Amino acid sequence: MVKKVAFIGAGSMAEAVIAGIINTGFLTSEQIYVTNKDNQLRLQEMKDTYQVVTDSNKEKAIKDADAVVFATKPYDLEDALMDTSEYIEDHQVVISVIAGISTDFIQKNIGKDVAIIRTMPNTSAMIGYSATAIAKGKFATDEHLALTKKMFEAIGTVSIVEEDKMHAVTGISGSGPAYVYYLVEAMESAAEKEGLDKETAKQLITQTIIGAGNMLKSRPESAAGLRKNVTSPNGTTHAGIQTLEACDFQHAIETCVQNAAKRSMELGKD
Repeated sequence: MVKKVAFIGAGSMAEAVIAGIINTGFLTSEQIYVTNKDNQLRLQEMKDTYQVVTDSNKEKAIKDADAVVFATKPYDLEDALMDTSEYIEDHQVVISVIAGISTDFIQKNIGKDVAIIRTMPNTSAMIGYSATAIAKGKFATDEHLALTKKMFEAIGTVSIVEEDKMHAVTGISGSGPAYVYYLVEAMESAAEKEGLDKETAKQLITQTIIGAGNMLKSRPESAAGLRKNVTSPNGTTHAGIQTLEACDFQHAIETCVQNAAKRSMELGKD
């Protein structure tokens, strides 16, 4: 049973996970401690918004926590590990939500044989709809994996993968919501040019995205099969799909994911 979780870092991903586990009732605000490098204003915002316990004293924040979640920017992680490693205890599981950074790097900088689980959620965690992948580090057991899985299942779905697949996960689901939002931006712009008002366009597009997602989730057909079911020969959808094909839409998406995964690798090397 998880009684206390400490977050090191208070950025957008930390906030999304915190909001999710509070909103879904997995933990209460009083069970969540948050600290960061030195941004007191941000800590106050988190306290005011979620009523979590905030403390610039990292030893106090980490003490007696069942899990210590590192949610800093990749380039701040080494300093964060330096500031906190002496307070991390053998019984704790260290969880990373940071893109690109390996469990070996974290292990080396902590300097102890502690359990480390690498995760990649996305910001839909805030409303309980994250798609999260998790992978075990060297000293993590199945028990540590189960604890982490339970925690992240409170904010969405969880897939267990090998760590070498995490860069691909980052490119697909970690960054994925932004690709969908970008598509929606384009559809909203097109709707406006076709004479629809913003509110009507937003309602239609949002429900279309939700409906398509639920069809993918609940129907046995593949995405290609569902697309073909909608695409009548020489119909309106066919005309739209032909345009996407002419613009090499599939190649653009594949390259988008590849470049995001590549950047994840670069962050790890940097």
